[in-house]
Amino acid sequence: MIWLRSAVFNIWFYGLTTLMLLVSLPLRLAPPEAVLAYARLWARLVLGGLRLLCGITWTVTGLEHLPPEGPALIASMHQSAFDTLVWVLLQPRFSYVLKQELTKIPLFGPLLRRAGMIAVDRSAGAAAVRGMLRAADQAVADKRQMVIFPEGTRVAPGVQVKLQPGVVALAARTKLPVIPVATDSGLRWGRKAFRKRPGVIHVAILPPLDPSLPRDVLLARLESAFAKGAAQIS
Repeated sequence: MIWLRSAVFNIWFYGLTTLMLLVSLPLRLAPPEAVLAYARLWARLVLGGLRLLCGITWTVTGLEHLPPEGPALIASMHQSAFDTLVWVLLQPRFSYVLKQELTKIPLFGPLLRRAGMIAVDRSAGAAAVRGMLRAADQAVADKRQMVIFPEGTRVAPGVQVKLQPGVVALAARTKLPVIPVATDSGLRWGRKAFRKRPGVIHVAILPPLDPSLPRDVLLARLESAFAKGAAQIS
């Protein structure tokens, strides 16, 4: 039954995404707010299908740690495609820090650029960091909520990896507190996993970290926050 429900969801997910991309061509000239609204509709439909077809729901704690408005710097664990969907619904002016390769995907890439996502060319070294920081300046000016995944890729539940320092550079540049987020999404929607297992995905927003901390200290505290948050929701 899980296999069948997962198959139907995959058809829903990819079919819906393809259809919405095909009819999104006029949005290439639309203001960013229109693209963000379209993305929210897409995320709402995808997660609605996840709930109805796979029996997967989600809950969020710690919303009080997010600023009520204005720019923010959110550093989230990354276990599943779910993590790239949920912030579309949780924040009004979200801006993901993502790899530049995604902006080259036909139909999808132009929407990412139009929506004001922060694309990073990971092969460009120091130039990539400078480009990311310039984009972050614009995001702050636009009162965006930046979402970065310091693990750098999707990581299986219970696995710890060395965090990437880009989040420290963003914190130092923007002076925004780093808001850690723990999740167990990989238990339900695993990395590259076909099966979607019914149950509840937990998203735990944790107390902010001081952006003025030295690089190694900030990364260590972020890693500790991830571990403690994961333990709380396990």
